[in-house]
Amino acid sequence: MSADAFSLLGLPPRAALDEETLQAAYLQATRLVHPDQTGGDTLQSAELNAAKEILKSPVTRLKHLIENHSDTPWRAVPLDAALMGLFEKLGPLLQASASFLKKKQSASTALAKALLANEEMRLRESLEDLGLRIEELWQQIEAQLDVYDSRIAESDASVWPELQGIQARLAYLSKWRSQIREVLLGLML
Repeated sequence: MSADAFSLLGLPPRAALDEETLQAAYLQATRLVHPDQTGGDTLQSAELNAAKEILKSPVTRLKHLIENHSDTPWRAVPLDAALMGLFEKLGPLLQASASFLKKKQSASTALAKALLANEEMRLRESLEDLGLRIEELWQQIEAQLDVYDSRIAESDASVWPELQGIQARLAYLSKWRSQIREVLLGLML
């Protein structure tokens, strides 16, 4: 999408955005252009829907904010110590889960499946524990986003590289949350 999602929804560019504010801005913006309204515009309505989707997640919102409101070039952001510690636990856990799922799929008798129950429980507990740690870190990062909004409003150019780092951290955490959910789902089947 080439248009600025913030402008389309009548919002100032910002890092922190609560769901209620986003929903209110979206409803206000769609009131006149919704295709079900007289004079509504399908294309404008689709652009507003896309804008809402971009701004809903901190990962896509920060990426959009950086790309549309700064001259900061894209750069790779390495994992910091906290994320590396999580990744070092996640990698082996995902590998163990993949190996276990193969064993579980090849187990054909009730006895063979029952013998896997303890290992499955340990994997499930480890995945859920790591998922909680990832969620806690996500919440901590997201709670600090409003600190950056005043710097954005003041045109502080030093805020953009910091936001790039935060966006990268959230992108890693988002991917890891998805991987854990996928494995947990696989264990349930």
